[in-house]
Parts: sequence; C-alpha cells; structure tokens
Amino acid sequence: MSEDHKKQLEQQLWNIANTLRGKMNADEFRDYILGFIFYKYLAEKMEIYANSILKSDGIKYKSINENTKNGIKYIDAIREEALETLGYFLTPNELFSEVAKRGNSDVEGQSNFIIEDLQKILINIQLSTMGTESEEDFDNLFEDMDLNSTKLGKTPEARNEIIAKVLSHLDKIDFKLQDTELDVLGDAYEYLIGQFASGAGKKAGEFYTPQEVSTILAKIVTTGKTKLKTAYDPTAGSGSLLLRIARQVKEVSMFYGQEMNRTTYNLCRMNMILHGVHYRKFDIKQEDTLEHPQHLGMTFEAIVANPPFSANWSANPLFTSDDRFSQYGKLAPGSKADFAFVQHMIHHLADNGTMALVLPHGALFRGGAEQHIRKYLIEDRNYLDAVIGLPANIFYGTSIPTCIMVFKKCRENPEDVLFIDASQHFEKVKTQNVLREEHIDKIIETYRQRLEEDKYSKRATLQEIATNNYNLNIPRYVDTFEAEESIDINAVANEIKDLDTRIEETDKTITDFCKQLNIETPF
Repeated sequence: MSEDHKKQLEQQLWNIANTLRGKMNADEFRDYILGFIFYKYLAEKMEIYANSILKSDGIKYKSINENTKNGIKYIDAIREEALETLGYFLTPNELFSEVAKRGNSDVEGQSNFIIEDLQKILINIQLSTMGTESEEDFDNLFEDMDLNSTKLGKTPEARNEIIAKVLSHLDKIDFKLQDTELDVLGDAYEYLIGQFASGAGKKAGEFYTPQEVSTILAKIVTTGKTKLKTAYDPTAGSGSLLLRIARQVKEVSMFYGQEMNRTTYNLCRMNMILHGVHYRKFDIKQEDTLEHPQHLGMTFEAIVANPPFSANWSANPLFTSDDRFSQYGKLAPGSKADFAFVQHMIHHLADNGTMALVLPHGALFRGGAEQHIRKYLIEDRNYLDAVIGLPANIFYGTSIPTCIMVFKKCRENPEDVLFIDASQHFEKVKTQNVLREEHIDKIIETYRQRLEEDKYSKRATLQEIATNNYNLNIPRYVDTFEAEESIDINAVANEIKDLDTRIEETDKTITDFCKQLNIETPF
C-alpha cells in the first residue's frame, strides 16, 4: 500500500471517530471507536479463517444456516478449530458486516435496532474463550464499551442511530487483512492512538509514547540483534513500545508487559492482537508493577519503558528485603519512583540484554537516595551504558525535557559512559517539538558507533563521573557553550555619542517648528 493510501485510510478512520465525539472527551470516544475497529478486525479474521476451512466444501461461512442440524455441525467444528488457532470464536450472525447490515436495514418489518445484539456479541467473544488457553488474553476486553451509556445519546433510538452509522462507515473500509505482508490496520490503529493522545493532555502519558521516542528505544535495545527471545515493558501503556521493537528485528519469540490502568491494559491487549501478535506470544498483566510485580523470577533480553515521570510509590521499608531493591541499601524516595523503576528493570534484565527507559532530567542529578543508587549502578555494577538528552516538549501532556538511560549488565565498552546531547536537534511543529528521521538516525549512529562530536556527544570515563560525584547532568560532560560575539566597547561608546548628537539636532528642528507654529515645545 502506498503512503498516500495509508494516509487516506488513517484520515477515513479519524473522520469516522469524530462522528462519535459528541460531548464525550477524547479518552471516552477513543474507547468506543478503537473497540469497534477491533471488533471488525476479529470478525474479518474469523470469516477469513472459517472460509479457508470451508473452501473444500465449496461454501462460505456467511451462508451457513445456524438453525439447521448441518449448520450446527459445521459451526461446532469451526468453533473448535478457531479457538485453537485464533483464540476466540464468532458465529456467522455475529460477524461485523452482518451486524452493520442489520443496523442500517430499511426493509419494512425488519428491526434495525442492534444495540442489545451488539452488546451480547462483545460479551460472547469473551465467553467463547472461557476454559481455553486464550481466556486471560480476552478477559473483559470490551468492558469499557457501554453501549447503553447516555454519552452516546439520550435515548436508545439515538444511541442505536449513531452506532449503526459508525458501523456502516467502518464496514465500507477494506483493511486488506488477506494480504499478510501488509499491516495496514495496525498502522492505522497506531495513528488513531497517537491522535487521541494529542488531545488527551496530561492523561496521554498514561497510554502513549510518541513514535519517534519509541523508535529510538527500540533501535537501542535491538542493536546487534536480528531475533529476540523476549521483550518486556513494565509500564506497557498501549503496547506501542513493544510493538516498535518487533519492527526492528525479524522475530520476537515472546512479549511480556504489565500495565496498572485497566482501560489502558485492555487497549494494550487489543493493540497486540490487532498487530497480528498471536495470543500465545504475549503475556500482558494488569497490576501495579512496583507494588505487585507479575513476572518475578524472569529475565528479558530487551526491556523498554516510559514510566510515569517522578510518580509516587509506597517505598515500603519491607521492600528493602525485596530482591529487586535489597542490594542497593536504599530505596528510591516515595515521592519519586524513577529509580524504583530502574531497579525493577535491572532485576529483570538478562545478562545478554539491553534496557532503555525514558526519565525526567531530575533523575540524572538529584541527591539523597537517588544519588546513592546512581553511584551503586556505576561504581559497583558498571551497568550504565549511555545517557541521551532529548528535546523539551516532545511528549504529550508535559513540556519538560527528558532523557533516555541505557543499561547493560555485560557492557562492550566498560571503561566509559556515552553522553549524547540531542536537546537542540528537532523541528518545531505548531506547539510541539518533533524528532525527524535524521535526528533519530544521528542519535542511533552516535550510540552504536560511540562517536564523539563537539557539542553533541562525549565518552566520559568512570573516574570523571566519580569526580562529579555521580551527577549525570549532561552539560557536565557535553560542553554546548557558545561563546558570545565580542563587544567593541569603544565602538559602542562612539555610537552612543553619535546618537546623542543626532537627538540634539532633532530637538532643535522640533523647537524651530513649534516657534513657527506659535505653540509650546514638548520639552
């Protein structure tokens, strides 16, 4: 698909999304439109799969009569196969296109009221997985889609009308799911999530990392690798970071993640499935990562994260005996969990792995327990590989400058730490700063080659960092000072004298005019 076609699809979906907007805020109508798109995806995958099974019988899935013995026999056989392969099941009458057709029917005597049927179908998708291997992956996936909410319309009829309209518009769009080489829908879904994030203010950080930053993190943790056994994100959001890793390598055998927010957790699972990640290839849990970790005892080859900046956490003294934190001697402060996330991720990092996470700049230089943890990671463990300063105002909902910290347990360059100051390399688009491809490429090439460039990057020795008392503030290592142009004091003095002379001449001219006009002078 050409770039123009891709953009056309994205714009079509965004236009459809806006038909739902009404009085809802961005994250509310996001849940509905993304849910409907996901339902369409599941239904089309189901139909394609069922038709492939029925091909030898010369019939189509939609043509099966569910009320006959023969039809029931076919459906039971397909159900068993679908649950094993797809992880869920839909009957012919539950397919998206059939529901959309009923909702927009104008046949006399035939009801086009579909809300109740549609709500049942969304529940049935989950129920179809009960007792199967995919049950956890589909559990309550559609719980944020209350089709009886007055936010969709004051009356059932009004709600039915808007839903039928949205389904009709979506039904006309070809997602090209039969072309396995394309991920048209996955790209469009990511686009929509980004659009919702841009309008969600501070809440955007809960579920979305800008694609440019995701790409940098993904390229860093996949450096030198074409396949990964495991990838992990402890603050998974919508899953965009994990999916970005998948684009950088030929294969990721298993994805792991944890997300605290229930709605975002649902969005993450939808996003994984919609990008063609099989239900057996991801394990996303819903819980607070620091307080209730769900993957203890496991290590991962690639770890990425964009944790909530300087969030609160319990810092419970009991955690001093937790394997994730015990060796450091101090816990991250309760008012700033940044290094608690670092410690958690280090604990889960495989010896041959790389981890990269986004943090606020304060994590680089704050004192107290955070300084103590930085010292341990650098002096005792020598895990810190690089520090990359990003431009301000590139994240939705916050304008603060951020950085990326990269850690490895077995570093190829243990004698120094690479510092990159990319804070001035961006393009301003309206009110947002944006990283373009050339900015990303420069960061990645500098990191991979460990290049030093005046006013951009430097390899700082461990001794130099120790001399700075483990303060990692980037300007201490990358000198970006621009000398101001020298000022010729004598020339300035002569210019002032010349101005004074010209002012006196002007005053005399004005005084002469005032005398001629027989009016008072203004001075």
